[in-house]
Amino acid sequence: MKRFDINKYKIEFMEKFAIDFKQWMSPSIRDYYSLFIKNSDKNRRQLLSWVKEYVILENGKTLNVEQKPVQLLPEARELFLNLSSKIGEEVHVGEWLTVSQERIDLFSEVTEDHQWLHNDLEKAKTDSPFKTTIAHGFLTLSLLPRLTDSVNPEKPLYPNVKMTVNYGLNQVRFPYPVKTGSVVRAHSRLIKVTPIKNGLEIEKEISVEIKGTRRPGCVAVSVVRVYF
Repeated sequence: MKRFDINKYKIEFMEKFAIDFKQWMSPSIRDYYSLFIKNSDKNRRQLLSWVKEYVILENGKTLNVEQKPVQLLPEARELFLNLSSKIGEEVHVGEWLTVSQERIDLFSEVTEDHQWLHNDLEKAKTDSPFKTTIAHGFLTLSLLPRLTDSVNPEKPLYPNVKMTVNYGLNQVRFPYPVKTGSVVRAHSRLIKVTPIKNGLEIEKEISVEIKGTRRPGCVAVSVVRVYF
């Protein structure tokens, strides 16, 4: 007796249905449908890539989906387990910091960015919609180490690591300008921890709060690598 392959039947039926359904559409709707299918396939691949997480084994090793072993030192394994339990949580709120005109001017000197929006207070009072000078977006971004206390030797975030490296940023946005004299602080939310050779890769979403303002001055996904 010939075995009936129900999965093959389902696939053939859905393919035929999709073709018939697409022919029934008007040309304009068909374009949107094609775009939807293309983006759905792209998002599916991204999702599959995103869920490829590491699994901790009892002997301290981790294996990724390609079965490549990553040997973790006891200190790294302990930190990995500790951080993994906090994924999605706010793990740090920094101290308030005033963004003064002097700080903005010094940043202008270093970067040679002397736009009047940042340095000409009199012109800003009349021509700027904010009626004052504002900090450079990159100045706000450069303050993240200070705002997250990651450069404070008296309060190391990861006391047992030998070296911490700023590996980069996955995304940066400046939703609202930081006006001169604003008081800001950073909120850090842990989003991912990945074992790497001799250490861990840690991703955090950092939001810079402006006191008295609903929108943040900066939102960035910071990627840091710690080595043991």
